[in-house]
Amino acid sequence: MRIYFAGSIRGGRDDADLYSRIIGLLKEHGDVLTEHVGDSGLPPTGEERLTDEAIFQRDVAWLEEADVIVAEVSIPSHGVGYEIGRAEASGKPVLCIYRRSGERRLSAMLGGNPALVCRTYESLHDLEAVLQAFLDDARDHCT
Repeated sequence: MRIYFAGSIRGGRDDADLYSRIIGLLKEHGDVLTEHVGDSGLPPTGEERLTDEAIFQRDVAWLEEADVIVAEVSIPSHGVGYEIGRAEASGKPVLCIYRRSGERRLSAMLGGNPALVCRTYESLHDLEAVLQAFLDDARDHCT
């Protein structure tokens, strides 16, 4: 299974270590096309060796190649929102995962969309079961 993991880069890198750990969990289920999202050395300005156009073209190609999309949406990101919308339009299964916060709520455009699977989690232990259920279901629909 080819998995596209989406997480904030230019919207904020506070969760880079968490993304790396989530990617580790996802790699138990398939090939993660976007491992760089979990790179704690990636600056908040994003990848500096590629142009914005090159990043766009590469990421769109990965979205098309992916079987499923898993997006960590606790840190709002324009790019992640775009990736989710594009994946939904192509009919791919999309899982949005987020941590509840007293200050923020999940966007209604995600939480209210019946085409998306949106789940909360508090720990990586909680997340393992969420990922397993989503990926098992997606695998069943892909075969």
